[in-house]
Amino acid sequence: MHQFLMTYMPNVMELFPDMIKALWETIGMVFISGTISTLIGIPLGVILVVTRPDNILENNVIYNVVGKIVNIFRSIPFVILLAAIIPFTRLVVGTTIGMKGALVPLVIGSIPFVARQIESALLDIDKGVIEASQAMGSSSFEIIYRVLLKEGLPGIVYALTITTVSLIGFSAVAGTVGGGGLGDFAIRYGYQYFKTDVMISTILILLVLVTAIQGFGEFVLKRLSH
Repeated sequence: MHQFLMTYMPNVMELFPDMIKALWETIGMVFISGTISTLIGIPLGVILVVTRPDNILENNVIYNVVGKIVNIFRSIPFVILLAAIIPFTRLVVGTTIGMKGALVPLVIGSIPFVARQIESALLDIDKGVIEASQAMGSSSFEIIYRVLLKEGLPGIVYALTITTVSLIGFSAVAGTVGGGGLGDFAIRYGYQYFKTDVMISTILILLVLVTAIQGFGEFVLKRLSH
């Protein structure tokens, strides 16, 4: 294996420490931004469900305002969002480059995605279960916790798996404009110096990362389904 890499991927061997560092940066960006966007996106998704017409906390004002904000940010391509919020990113973390500079746009770009995915998952829950809980005298909070979140857990796991996979792609895009991680590594050492082996290696690492996350998500989903 070592001989194969030295023969066909000499640049990869030379840049191996930098590649590992970039991989950990990508994992860090995805983990941190995924955690923050989940903590914010799940409540927003719940709000979009419970405040919609004919639901337990119907409120057209909140539903329309939250829905429109989510739609606005969700409709902005991530590469444009990166550039558009540069002043805000600099204000929050003090820089627009490196791992820290990528976190703010990653979080802002993924929150609307999480919210809509959670909304979709919770809307799939049988309304009869909610009505039965209401008939038993359950409060709105109890219905949200015991019915929506518990019954919708498989859908929530699936939604978060899709979000995490998307975040890997977003982090690679952020890297192309100096955001750090594997995207930055591929552009800096592969594309700019025409090192094909570096580009291929980066793609393979991203593919393995996505496959691992997808596989883990499916494993958890099967366990919950049983």
